[in-house]
Amino acid sequence: MVSLPGSPATSLLRFLFLGLTTLASPSRAQVELHVPAGLTKLRAVEGAEVVLPAWYTLQGDQASTKPKPWEVPTVIWFLLEGKNMNMSQVLAHISGVTSSKPGASLVYPMPSRNVSLRLQGLQEKDSGPYLCSVNLQDSQGTVRGHSSKTLELNVLVPPAPPSCRLRGVPHVGTNVTLSCQSPRSKPAAQYQWVRSPPSSQVFFAPVLDAITGSLNLKNLSTSMSGVYICKAHNEVGSAQCNVTLKVSTGPEATVVAGAVVGTVVGLGLLVGLVLLYQRRGKALEEPANDIKEDAIAPRTLPWPKGSDTISKNGTLSSVTSARALRPPQGPPRPGALSPTPSLSSQVLPSPRLPRTDGARPQPISPSAGGVSSSALSRMGAVPVMVPARSQAGSLV
Repeated sequence: MVSLPGSPATSLLRFLFLGLTTLASPSRAQVELHVPAGLTKLRAVEGAEVVLPAWYTLQGDQASTKPKPWEVPTVIWFLLEGKNMNMSQVLAHISGVTSSKPGASLVYPMPSRNVSLRLQGLQEKDSGPYLCSVNLQDSQGTVRGHSSKTLELNVLVPPAPPSCRLRGVPHVGTNVTLSCQSPRSKPAAQYQWVRSPPSSQVFFAPVLDAITGSLNLKNLSTSMSGVYICKAHNEVGSAQCNVTLKVSTGPEATVVAGAVVGTVVGLGLLVGLVLLYQRRGKALEEPANDIKEDAIAPRTLPWPKGSDTISKNGTLSSVTSARALRPPQGPPRPGALSPTPSLSSQVLPSPRLPRTDGARPQPISPSAGGVSSSALSRMGAVPVMVPARSQAGSLV
């Protein structure tokens, strides 16, 4: 809605402005408002100032820029806001009195046919269509004409200082993303990443996304360490930030290598234990009566020299086992079998028969009474060794 300064003439001015803009016929319109050709759309930078140019003329008096003594102009500037184009008053000059918002003023003091508007300290919210309306009266209050023009202002905003971030862990072989984003920019900022000297480098797509400001670095190496600078820019300004990338070998690589080695060693130990267990199981399953290859043979008891001869019948004298002839050294182990004495210690004496050539010796029935081993040897007896049995039942 239209907002005019509070005064007794407010209702009349509102009527003049609204009524004449709709009811005035071309034949009665003697005022024509002008704007420069090609300047109907203006652009300015936030914080700066801009001039919206406009001036009016009278029919038949186009060359004159000075108002006539009888001219009493009413000038109002509006900003059309929002989708509904609500009119917000920016400046009004009514009955020689000028009122305006902060930062708004007329370029030329009134009375003047140049009604250009100056805006200082622009903000983004100052963007939009501006409507200039001029009503002209004479000194008697007779309306001489009305005219209006519209200009459009677009306030541009340079990028605000962006923030740079590093996402990811910068270790050798990993991937990281450098992000850059400006909080304010009109139009939207474009982004560019560069690497500062001494290893200068400029990045382009596909590793760089100029719209979002992200830079993807893959398969890092220590040579990629350095200072990375992001520049946010648009057509009216730029700003930048930087981030330091330090690529290190880091503990992760050692931990991963240690984990791999530990896993391999653990698997090797597990396989070894399984094989050992299988071998031990097979060893326990072997028959208990297998002959022990590592058993120690019994030592023999020395005989007199006369007994180590071959008898006339061709029989070799046997050596009696020392184990069989020796008395036990201690109490026998539980379950162990006592060694069987040799037959030589048990054989009974028998008379020696005369030798007959070509005839085999006949067995002699043992007689009562004990005979010493030396006597048996002189008589031609053959000692016999009876093998002993181990605890497992195998022959030793």
